[in-house]
Amino acid sequence: MTTGAGHEETGAAGRADTDAGTGTGRRADGSPAAGDGAGADRRTRPYDVVLFGATGFVGELTAAYLAEHAPAEFRWALAGRSAGRLAALRDRLAARWPRCAGLPLVVADCADPGSLRALARSARVVATTVGPYVWYGEELVAACAEAGTDYLDLTGEAEFVDRMYVRHDARARETGARIVHACGFDSVPHDLGVHFTVRQLPEGVPLRVDGFVRAGAAFSGGTFASALTAFGRGRHILRAARERRLYEPRLVGRRARAPLGGPRFSPETGTWALPLPTLDPQVVARSAASLERYGPDFRYRHYASVRTLPMALGGTAAVALGVTAAQLPPVRRWLMSRHAPGSGPSAERRARSWFTVRFVGEGGGRRVFTEVSGGDPGYDETARMLAESALCLALDPLPRTAGQVTTATAMGDALIERLQAAGIRFRVAHRE
Repeated sequence: MTTGAGHEETGAAGRADTDAGTGTGRRADGSPAAGDGAGADRRTRPYDVVLFGATGFVGELTAAYLAEHAPAEFRWALAGRSAGRLAALRDRLAARWPRCAGLPLVVADCADPGSLRALARSARVVATTVGPYVWYGEELVAACAEAGTDYLDLTGEAEFVDRMYVRHDARARETGARIVHACGFDSVPHDLGVHFTVRQLPEGVPLRVDGFVRAGAAFSGGTFASALTAFGRGRHILRAARERRLYEPRLVGRRARAPLGGPRFSPETGTWALPLPTLDPQVVARSAASLERYGPDFRYRHYASVRTLPMALGGTAAVALGVTAAQLPPVRRWLMSRHAPGSGPSAERRARSWFTVRFVGEGGGRRVFTEVSGGDPGYDETARMLAESALCLALDPLPRTAGQVTTATAMGDALIERLQAAGIRFRVAHRE
């Protein structure tokens, strides 16, 4: 249901060979370039972008960013399950940006697949903040794949990404839908940071890139719930990865890898480097598999960068404790109750937060040091990344892609330029 006046949110790094489908794609005007035409009506749909989960913590930050930065003629809407909370959000936006007073509101619920199908058919792009995605995300992916609607989320859940590839990539290729996961701090700075680094290196040669992540920030209840969910689903994650490998085509004549690596002292950064088994290196490897610019033999390693050995040991122990606690359902439920989804750090705390990802790339006898950096990674910058990704898919001329694709594959340089203009820094620090 849609109204203009009234109507929230429901709430293993390793080898990867491909995440992009190039047999189907889109023209610059947004219509499908191939497939069965399910998305052929995209230009006549009511909305360019619908933000689903708009009343959640990151959802509201994303809505505020769109309210401030979307072009005047841009057609977008707020979506969620509570008409009252959506209306209250619109009122808060309109108090700062009067043009939001007539912003359309769309009521949809993860528990109502019909409402999600209607939502997908109403938009050219749907961006969702509703997680944990392994619990609440699949019906919306399915609806967008069927409708030929571009889909964006903030997931860092490898299990969810792999299951969505197996179940919905093929249909999305047929309809021309681009399914783009991990459009926040997971995994935009890392995926696009590697893309930016590769562009500084020679073409047609084996390339090696290492990424070193540092951040100072608090986390929200939603992020905490997603992390605990992942910690408690180790067997499911491995099963989903194995199933994906059965469906995913293998590269021929090229390699793209993201091995876990081991702890070490990094002389390049002057810090201890601890391997990060997050979704990010998998995303980077899939970008490398789909883009020949990454060379015939590409390897990426992903690390947390820690200044002292005691901090490194303490961080490792904290993660081990979290994984252990997540195996016990009563403990997991108690921990989740301490950080309820929908909550998050204050504006003052976020203003003190920051992130830096440093990359060391080499190949063809050259070496380059690059850096991606910004403010609060989990919320302010994540909202900026999601909103700019939605604007990029809706407005920019982009490569011909369809199916489950990465940010580098789907948007690449166009999204980097948008993020740079928005204040996220991509820079070359040094060349050798």
